[in-house]
Amino acid sequence: MIGLHGPRERTLRLRRRFLLLSWVLVAAVLIARAAEVQLVERSEWAAEALAQHEKSRIVPPARGRILDRNGGELAVSHMRAAVGIAPREIVDREAVAAALEKHLGIRPATARRVSAGTGSWNVVPGRYSMTQVEGLRGLKGVYLEDEPSRLYPRGGLARGLLGVVQDGVGRGGIEQSMDSVLAGQNGREIVVRDSHGREIPGQVVVVQPPVAGRDVVLTIDQDVQAIAEEMLLAAIDSTGARGGDLVITDPRTGEILALTSVVDGSNAALSAVNATYEPGSTIKPFTTAALLRYGIASLSDSVDTGEGSWWTHGRRITDVGRGGWMTLHEVIRESSNVGIAKFASLMSRGQQYTSLRDFGFGTPTGLPLPGEASGILRRPEDWSLLSSHSLSYGYELSVTPVQMAMAFGALANDGLLMEPTLIREVRDHDGVPVRFGRPRPVRRAVPSWVAEALTPVLVDVVEEGTGTRVRMSSYRLAGKSGTTRATGKGGRYEHEQGAYFASFWASFPADDPQLLFFVRMDRPQGAYYGGETAAPVIRATIETLLSARQAPIDREALALAARHVPNPPPPGPLVRFAAAIDDAPPEPWPAASVPPPVGGAGRMTVPALAGTSVRVALRRLHKLGLRVRLEGGGMVRATVPGAGAEIAAGDTIRVLTGEVAPPLPARASEAGSGDPVGAAEAPGRGG
Repeated sequence: MIGLHGPRERTLRLRRRFLLLSWVLVAAVLIARAAEVQLVERSEWAAEALAQHEKSRIVPPARGRILDRNGGELAVSHMRAAVGIAPREIVDREAVAAALEKHLGIRPATARRVSAGTGSWNVVPGRYSMTQVEGLRGLKGVYLEDEPSRLYPRGGLARGLLGVVQDGVGRGGIEQSMDSVLAGQNGREIVVRDSHGREIPGQVVVVQPPVAGRDVVLTIDQDVQAIAEEMLLAAIDSTGARGGDLVITDPRTGEILALTSVVDGSNAALSAVNATYEPGSTIKPFTTAALLRYGIASLSDSVDTGEGSWWTHGRRITDVGRGGWMTLHEVIRESSNVGIAKFASLMSRGQQYTSLRDFGFGTPTGLPLPGEASGILRRPEDWSLLSSHSLSYGYELSVTPVQMAMAFGALANDGLLMEPTLIREVRDHDGVPVRFGRPRPVRRAVPSWVAEALTPVLVDVVEEGTGTRVRMSSYRLAGKSGTTRATGKGGRYEHEQGAYFASFWASFPADDPQLLFFVRMDRPQGAYYGGETAAPVIRATIETLLSARQAPIDREALALAARHVPNPPPPGPLVRFAAAIDDAPPEPWPAASVPPPVGGAGRMTVPALAGTSVRVALRRLHKLGLRVRLEGGGMVRATVPGAGAEIAAGDTIRVLTGEVAPPLPARASEAGSGDPVGAAEAPGRGG
């Protein structure tokens, strides 16, 4: 018995000792782990525990305002509140429902629905002002979340120019291009939560306050913008056009006062900046400026336009309207394709290209808006034999309405091309300006005497030429019309009826311009010439501005711009230009920006010109103040009177060349038909 008991007792003791040892080991492990959690991992667990009761969230800043030049609000930001309801936390449902109905103005049924039930969360539809939700603060079970909201006090005014804000980011227009200035800097706050993860009302700690965005002041005048939009929409409605653009600037500073586009009935796009087209006859003043700048022709020089048709290099260039001999002045007034093409034939490619480039064509204007198109102006080495002619009347290049407005602004500003200004200043949070948009000259496009000489020509366009529908009884305007064929898919010209762009430019008043207008109509139906459809838009806009109280017009200066009839220009020399292309290298910019000398009373002898090019002969004779009549084309063969003969300034010299202009073919075809490199427009009286 004793022997049996002894082994069993030992086994039991061993089991008890093993069990005790196991408990000790487990306890040691637990104690070690507890020590590790309390001592080694204490900070990590404390942070996790804190994170369960606190939530860090971004506080969006108030977005800066967009103001017009006079401080009028075009875009503003207000804080709005989203209202959430936790029904399980509500103590008095009837009181909460009544408060929602009273302060938010929601229907009783909606108030009872969101405050009743056993769900964990309901959202009150809509967003509410800070004043509306003030009476809800402190109600148990009611939670408020502030959200910034972008508002446009003038509704759809300048919508394409301003852009929109989506998810706190500017999209399009000024909202996008100035987003970094308007957006401001986010703040951060800590929200305390209960054991169920719900936010505790009033337990919010602001860690970093948000920094509001800065205000952006535009050069836009909201009243001028409203007038421009109204006039453009009325014109589109009356002409049946697909769309259009209207740009109003101050040519002295380059400031844009109004910029509006309508595309397929919407003003949300900005085709005046982003869409290009061929300018047509509105380019002719710039061709003329190049002829004057390089001393190649004077405004009184004449060209034979035949019967308004000219066959050259396998293509016929045509006019609609008068033909015969026309001075350069008359060529611009009547918008003659034949005349300007023959004059342009005397320029080198380099001269023609340089002049157009100096007016800003083929390069972006630098307007602070996204997606600005640069247009196309190919380099001379890429031109064909027809390019010089096509470019002279506005084909084979593409431009934007804003480019055209700035280029014409140079002619109205004594030849000085200005950079377009859209941002007048940026204001800090306390309203102090921190950045200014000062007028910035780009370059001198032409000498001032060239711009001055062109002014009466462009006034004559309005008084007696293709722009008479913009003529005013009280003030003189300078302007130019243009009509060009529209292109469709693949860049091919459309042949449907009314597939034209009609455009017009005008400066007001002509002698001391305060405002410059450029309008383009997209595919007007019926009459499609620029002088018939686009010009009336400008006149209606000017008349409305004159009747407005706050128009940006110096009325005292305007009162001095009394209409007067200019003296008729003196009879000019007769020059017949052949359409010969001279491949001589481009001549350099004149050393002194002064006009070519005019006739005087002095005697002189006829220079020896035999064997020289037509261009060289014309330059030399013009500098002597002589009138020229050119017969034929090519190299100079002789002059009448001959070399060495004594003459007086103002006399007429006949220049005979080695070849004559070829006769016109009997069968005519429309200029540019099927021609990939350009097309001739038929401006007639409409330009």
